[in-house]
Amino acid sequence: MDKVFRTTRMLRFGDCDISGTAYFPSYLNILNGVNEEFWEHLGFPWHKIIWEDRWGTPTVHIRSDFSSPSFFGEELEFAVTVLKVGRSSVTIHHDISCKGEKRWESTQVLAASDLDKHISIPWPAEVKTALEALLADPA
Repeated sequence: MDKVFRTTRMLRFGDCDISGTAYFPSYLNILNGVNEEFWEHLGFPWHKIIWEDRWGTPTVHIRSDFSSPSFFGEELEFAVTVLKVGRSSVTIHHDISCKGEKRWESTQVLAASDLDKHISIPWPAEVKTALEALLADPA
């Protein structure tokens, strides 16, 4: 089983500045969409966990490094890896490239959160199991 979740995103006109270069705040919005797709891939679509189960996965830490610019019309390739699973948090790493050229990377910590009480909660057992199944092999 491949432990890396992969998806693509096209850079749209609204993601770029006047020169056609990807605007970095748009990257965070794109990254959020990739995260939403990642959770759906795991079997926990946000519309269900938010509206029915009443828990969510807010970002509590994020670090991004930009290697090379991206431009309007390019298709970015995202590779998402689970680095660490805690009691109520998960650390994921995003490698973003275009046609094999690294563009940027981001490491993000998400926490399980009760949406009504606004406190962290332990991962539901089935969620923790799904996350741990994708843990990257130690180097």
